[in-house]
Amino acid sequence: MSAPGIALEAKAGNGLRATVTSDGAIRVAAGVVILLVWEILVRIAAPPYVARPSRIIMVFPDVITSGPFWQAAGATLAAVFEGLAIAFVAGTVVGVAVGRLRLADRLLQLYISGLFAMPMVAILPLVSLWFGYTSAGRLATVVFAAFFSIVVNVADGARAVPPEFIEVSRSFRGSAWTRLIDVILPSSVPYLLAGLRLAAGRALIGAVVAEFFMSIEGLGFFILFQTRTFHHNEAFVAVALLAGAGVLFEFALRQSTARFLPWYRRGERGG
Repeated sequence: MSAPGIALEAKAGNGLRATVTSDGAIRVAAGVVILLVWEILVRIAAPPYVARPSRIIMVFPDVITSGPFWQAAGATLAAVFEGLAIAFVAGTVVGVAVGRLRLADRLLQLYISGLFAMPMVAILPLVSLWFGYTSAGRLATVVFAAFFSIVVNVADGARAVPPEFIEVSRSFRGSAWTRLIDVILPSSVPYLLAGLRLAAGRALIGAVVAEFFMSIEGLGFFILFQTRTFHHNEAFVAVALLAGAGVLFEFALRQSTARFLPWYRRGERGG
């Protein structure tokens, strides 16, 4: 490579690093401002037991080193990941069927749309009757919360496959199975990833709401117990863990996409 080319590449790299550093500084500054405003407002206008950042930081070491806290966190996150896995497989199958088969679309579309819009709280009494006030009820709630986000997005992706792709496959005498594996599923990946992002958030909400309602071990019940006993700072540690789990999932999904699907959203990653 010539010297001007090397200089341009070095300049571009420095510009990218400067942009990343600037974005990080802006995020940190915004977070500090929010925490300061929170601290000041609570000190001025709220009762003493209301959580504020300085007290959350003080109780943070004690909470995260306690066994019951991590037992609750393990129960919640295990249910979320298990429910997401079930919803991912089942939702992909149903979504492709609805998106590519006219009969499946006519039979299921109305019910999928209705259940997707239904609040999870409305279905919890029925879930508790069917599965009991147990971890099985929580898992069923997580699956219900995540399933329809994946179905709706995968169905849209399966419908959006360009007809030319299907025609090329048929011209090479590809079987229906080959078209599914080599054409339909790869073309639906962007929609599937969007559905998985939505499903992850809904799954976390479903698990916590189920623990509130069913009073079973988990971060939801931990938060409920701490707030009802006026330990709001301890409760916010669990809230922070839930938020962190969501951020880590998003980060892992983006890294996996960059590693295994380099063609997807290349421009958004600066490629």
